[in-house]
Amino acid sequence: MDSAATESRAEADERFDTARITAAIDALAVKHGGREDVFRSAVAQLLKAELIAARATAQAVLLKDRHGRRCAERLCFVQDEIIRILFSAATRHLYRSPIPSGAERMAVVATGGYGRGLMAPESDIDLLFILPYKQTAWGEQVAEAILYCLWDMGLKVGHATRSVDESIRQARGDMTIRTAILETRFLTGDQPLYDELVARFDKEVVQGTAAEFVTAKLAEREERHRRAGQSRYLVEPNVKDGKGGLRDLHTLFWIAKYVYRVRETDELLERGVFDAQEYRTFRRCADFLWSVRCNIHFFSGRAEERLSFDMQREIAIRLGYTSHPGMQDVERFMKHYFLVAKDVGDLTAILCAKLEDQQAKPAPVLSRMMARLRPSMNRRRVPDSDDFIVDNNRINLAAPDIFKHDPVNLIRIFRLAQKNNLAFHPDAMRTVTRSLKLINTQLREDPEANRLFMEILTSNDAEIVLRRMNETGVLGQFIRAFGKIVSMMQFNMYHHYTVDEHLLRCVGYLQDIERGGNDEFIVASDLMRKIRPEHRAVIYITTLLHDIAKGRPEDHSIAGAKVARRLCPRLGFNAADTELSAWLIEQHLTMSTVAQSRDLSDRKTIENFAAVVQSVEQMKLLTILTTADIRGVGPGVWNGWKAQLLRTLYYETEPVLTGGFSEVNRAQRIAVAQAEFRAAFTEWSEQELSAYIARHYPAYWLKVELPRKIRHARFLRASEQAGHKLAINVGFDEARGVTELTILATDHPWLLSIIAGACASAGANIVDAQIYTTTDGRALDTIAITREYDRDEDEGRRATRIGEMIEDVLEGKLRLPEVVARRAAGSGKARPFVVEPEVIINNQWSDRYTVIEVSGLDRPGLLYELTTAISKLNLNIASAHVATFGERARDVFYVTDLLGAQINAPTRQAAIKSALIHLLANDEAVARPAA
Repeated sequence: MDSAATESRAEADERFDTARITAAIDALAVKHGGREDVFRSAVAQLLKAELIAARATAQAVLLKDRHGRRCAERLCFVQDEIIRILFSAATRHLYRSPIPSGAERMAVVATGGYGRGLMAPESDIDLLFILPYKQTAWGEQVAEAILYCLWDMGLKVGHATRSVDESIRQARGDMTIRTAILETRFLTGDQPLYDELVARFDKEVVQGTAAEFVTAKLAEREERHRRAGQSRYLVEPNVKDGKGGLRDLHTLFWIAKYVYRVRETDELLERGVFDAQEYRTFRRCADFLWSVRCNIHFFSGRAEERLSFDMQREIAIRLGYTSHPGMQDVERFMKHYFLVAKDVGDLTAILCAKLEDQQAKPAPVLSRMMARLRPSMNRRRVPDSDDFIVDNNRINLAAPDIFKHDPVNLIRIFRLAQKNNLAFHPDAMRTVTRSLKLINTQLREDPEANRLFMEILTSNDAEIVLRRMNETGVLGQFIRAFGKIVSMMQFNMYHHYTVDEHLLRCVGYLQDIERGGNDEFIVASDLMRKIRPEHRAVIYITTLLHDIAKGRPEDHSIAGAKVARRLCPRLGFNAADTELSAWLIEQHLTMSTVAQSRDLSDRKTIENFAAVVQSVEQMKLLTILTTADIRGVGPGVWNGWKAQLLRTLYYETEPVLTGGFSEVNRAQRIAVAQAEFRAAFTEWSEQELSAYIARHYPAYWLKVELPRKIRHARFLRASEQAGHKLAINVGFDEARGVTELTILATDHPWLLSIIAGACASAGANIVDAQIYTTTDGRALDTIAITREYDRDEDEGRRATRIGEMIEDVLEGKLRLPEVVARRAAGSGKARPFVVEPEVIINNQWSDRYTVIEVSGLDRPGLLYELTTAISKLNLNIASAHVATFGERARDVFYVTDLLGAQINAPTRQAAIKSALIHLLANDEAVARPAA
């Protein structure tokens, strides 16, 4: 072990007095002589109290020195001592064997994570009891005495009892057991037995099987990442099993241990696996991840490995992070976390490259070196360059100094790999990372470097190549504004990835849009083919830059436009295209906001939006950017409904911009939508279809996507044939993780409020709502609520409960305010997010209605409270547009007074605003964290 470990053990020794505790147990043995059960129980109580005290000490020290590895070593030392004390008590007081036979020997060994000598506060303990050959009564009794006592102390223990022969046999056939034995550590008992296991394991299991072990461990790692979420940049990462987490470091060490036969991490340095700087990075990453993990366990009081939103701020404070302008303490902490995860990924690549060299060419070192000097069949020059070679289908350097000789090569290497469809050799990437200081102002202004960069951005596989540029640090050095958002997370529930990862994914989705053939992006793909050719590069650079100014005090859209105005000329854009890119960045949220929270059948909405976008070309580009942006936020955020809203907004606005706006044009689009429905839905007669089509208002045909229209038609027919006054259809949207309730009822002024209240009283949180009325006075509403259960049957039962409640309220059997109040009283749990409440009242967004836009922290029951409050203010809700963006709710209501007029009196507007702000702010007090 290193010196830090020795120090921490000495510290722990002072606090955990083994001699004192052993003496106390000896006294208990005398006191309870002959009463085995009472003695065991007394020992367990004594040790449990000592363990609680030792853990409290460990937590206090961790909060003071913030050193996670030392904490993990301290806790492990305490656990070791407890097991030694128990073994001593079992063999001296319970099952004493004065003259032990050859079979009455046992070694107690730590395995798995515990075997590494590091332990998180709530981790399991894995023990192996090694016997000489077969199990004996004595061995069974001693092992049981130790295990029962540990269980009585409330510890989670994994255990196995095996002979040396059995251990070797099982290790050969089972990779999990093989890994566990690889990590064993002797605790107490018979040392020669343990030494025999280690020697035989090395000789009979490890020798000659390195390639097999490496392959299995890397496959296991891939599978683990797939389960935990592939990206290293998920904003609620799993510290243990996630990509770039502790398990990745463990895998590195297992492989190194197996292949290089090392026992301690510092031996990796001696074997030349890592250089001094890389070894320091290895230690630094492990120290940081252990600090995070130990704090999570202490804070949550359980073996929690996911760094969820509700604990991120607390862990940030425990680790000493503070807020800076534009970035909260928690965002700075998470940025550090993601930078560490990236370093872990780099270390994995370095070790894999080393192993590949060894496994693919298992020749002696000297001849391997000679082979490198001689050109072979696997190594040839890269076309168009003398500075790079193709090495096993990967791009590598022809000479070590090619970057010094021509710094443009730092960009060229990525373009050549992309152009020739080559992977990157880890040695080349290592040299790139070490040459970052060559990226200076001169290189950033170099026309050739900028031309190459734009070629990378606008060619196939741009996302993959840009991600490699980002991982090596080149992207952040070449575009310095990008460097500032590398690994930056936004402390909200809407964005699933860090800012840099989101931007790279958006570029990938833009390429999907351009390729076409994906039904998700039909409108955007069509528009991509129709934009002016010179604007192709504009949309690519804009997509890469649209969130580049996140984390600054200024609004990121405005600050991002400034970045584009500075950067685009350098990348070769003329003044007009630079200004177009800046405008798109400044407006990149506008289309999404209007589509999701305005009444698209209101002429004024369309005219106002047309005034912002100014031209059809700009609207095409904005539609493409908005599609890529929403799709890049995370799984399930983009869906058919949002696609249909963008499509409707685009086609409603296009005639206004071309000067050809007329009801005829709109009537044509409605007719096309109805014809599309007729062609797809062939279950009814022509007469029935015509009658059904006449039941819906024009806006319905423009705003609802075709599959939903067909579902609605079947649902209406089935409900009416069954004679239901109220009917509910339940659907599940897997991608979004929501349950959809489609409700058919007689229209009623308070219907939306009743539906929202029924959802609230069932604890269901509404994430969006689509509300339509038929010409014969029926309401057809689709409400999406967050899932509560994993199984669809359980979700279905919850939806049925909500339906029954709506029916009871409509029939006067149930009073909603009382039910909702009861539910709210039981859910006063503080939430980690703070969203400043905002209410905007506006008469310019509609000629007929006053538009009230409300945004604040989302919570179950919010829509019910808002609709109830609006009705109590003597306002009629003509339409509602409900949307949530993670933890932020944005609900927009089109209202009139009871006489059907807009609200014009400033005093009346102020009273409405005050009442709604008060409603939102009441919840803010609950939500605000104590810190």
